[in-house]
Amino acid sequence: MDLPAAEPVPVSDLAMAVAERETADHPRWVWASTAEVYPALLRAGVRVARCHDLELTETLLIGHAGWWGAPRSLAAARARLLGLPVPPDPPPRAAEPPGFAQGALFEAMAGPPAAAGFDVLAATAQVYADQQSRIAQTEHPGRFRLLVAAESAGALVAAEMGHTGVPWRADIHDRLLRELLGPPQPVGPPRRLAELSAEINAAFGTWGLHPDSPAEVVRAFARAGVEVPNTRAWVLRRVDHPAVKPLLEYKELYRIWTAHGWNWLDDWVSDGRFRAEYVPGGVVSGRWATRGGGALQVPKVVRRAVVADPGWTFVVADAGQLEPRMLAAVSGDQRLAEAGAAGDLYAALAADSFDGDRAKAKVALLGAMYGQTGGDAIPALAVLRKHYPTAFEYVEAAARTGEAGGLVRSWLGRTSPPASTAWRDAGLDPPEESGSAESSQGGASGRARGRFTRNFVIQATAAEWALVMIATLRTALDGTKAEMVLFVHDEVVVHCPAEQADQVVAAVHASAAEAGRLLFGATTVRFPLDVSVVGAYADGK
Repeated sequence: MDLPAAEPVPVSDLAMAVAERETADHPRWVWASTAEVYPALLRAGVRVARCHDLELTETLLIGHAGWWGAPRSLAAARARLLGLPVPPDPPPRAAEPPGFAQGALFEAMAGPPAAAGFDVLAATAQVYADQQSRIAQTEHPGRFRLLVAAESAGALVAAEMGHTGVPWRADIHDRLLRELLGPPQPVGPPRRLAELSAEINAAFGTWGLHPDSPAEVVRAFARAGVEVPNTRAWVLRRVDHPAVKPLLEYKELYRIWTAHGWNWLDDWVSDGRFRAEYVPGGVVSGRWATRGGGALQVPKVVRRAVVADPGWTFVVADAGQLEPRMLAAVSGDQRLAEAGAAGDLYAALAADSFDGDRAKAKVALLGAMYGQTGGDAIPALAVLRKHYPTAFEYVEAAARTGEAGGLVRSWLGRTSPPASTAWRDAGLDPPEESGSAESSQGGASGRARGRFTRNFVIQATAAEWALVMIATLRTALDGTKAEMVLFVHDEVVVHCPAEQADQVVAAVHASAAEAGRLLFGATTVRFPLDVSVVGAYADGK
């Protein structure tokens, strides 16, 4: 189909052409951005089997080349290829609640580049060919191709989940909010927050304190003779003061009210579905983020509103001990891999080397991956270093590289960002207690950087496994009525007719095993899933 280079293309015309070609031979579609193109096709009733997302691939390639954060748009990629001035990426599009409809499929590309004679189709072909050449030059081209394919497939899943939405009972959500907070008020916070605010002020012997202001709370504690660095929950739990209990409850309820309260319900839930916009690769580890709606941070109590449609059910699958199993697979430590063949890796580790002490084995393995070097971790790490030296050295080497300011890569080739304060927002999960020292080099000390890189090589690989798993599952569910409706790190939720639940459960287990094979070949490490079939999402947690 010939398209004018500078004019928007009506969704109906292009959707028809895409549907015809998809039915004929299921090609791999090459386009600039799945997030910009595919939702419009879905609204037109068109689903595609495969794609190559140029922007996501460009992000992976420029990171691999050490240009992390460089512009990744189609126009920027073409400019780099031709040695032209590289335009900045457009600002991120604001989050749009459900109901937003794009009028023309390529209208976002018909702005400044088109005015300069920018030919979208020619640029797409040029950049795609260049990306294939650059992929072939990476250290492990086969692995990197799998990463690119999984990233693009994940973008399809993300768009489809956003289009389908999570079944959501607004009436249950409203009842939960009223039980927790009291009825909504015309002005100001709900009754329960007002009551807790009064309790907190009374405990401090003051009035007018805003409990949602960390600075005010820290000053109030200081006046009471208690020094706290911040108002995080784990810090407050260590404090003996009558304000702590109501303050912790206030913080939890205030977060629910502001992030998933009645305003959220009005904005994001319609026709019995919560439709979020997912951002594949939204954090540097490869984990997803969301743009608006907070789909990845729904509080447990609010999840009770996620109820399957009549006659349908949820299949909730959660990968257990995923990151330790990644370490066993990527490090090549045969003894740890043998432990990873067990259903409970920590128990197997304990029986092998820790005198049956499962807790100590867990402390050792998590300490190695997260860089904990004090307290109970010291003797446990010594045992780990002695009995699993190859695995221990794998994360130690990553930490040394990070401390020296170098870059590390995941198993498939995703590259860490350079040393800077960006590690703080990377989506990785070092223990809250670990803290960080500051220095002039990029804002983070070498030690903190080392903790980041030692975990990056594991968590980014875990994100890759999960991405390959859902891409494989998407294919396995083709031809059924089942729909993936939620994906959070290493957990996937499938909504399906009750009579298809057993088929979906089998597909989930098979997809997990296939993901392990595709990434690691004939490894002895298992990647078991905790799978439950439930009518409400909260029951599967």
